[in-house]
Amino acid sequence: MQQVPVTVFRKHIPEYLGKVRQGEGLSLTSRGREVARLVPPEDTRLSAREQLQALRAHCRVDDVVSPIDTEWEAERADT
Repeated sequence: MQQVPVTVFRKHIPEYLGKVRQGEGLSLTSRGREVARLVPPEDTRLSAREQLQALRAHCRVDDVVSPIDTEWEAERADT
């Protein structure tokens, strides 16, 4: 993580934000001490895909788009 003094960051905000967009993290410092970190956001779509794959190990995802007021084949077999 690159350390950048706050005064330098203020003068070059677009440049440093471009680096963050590319995936780099920045540590903002004041008088040599870290005061903040600027990191890119997590890709929530990737996280959601990983969560779904983990669920598939324990659950079965089937037809979730059919209307709920339709009679199921299992209900017809019982009668």
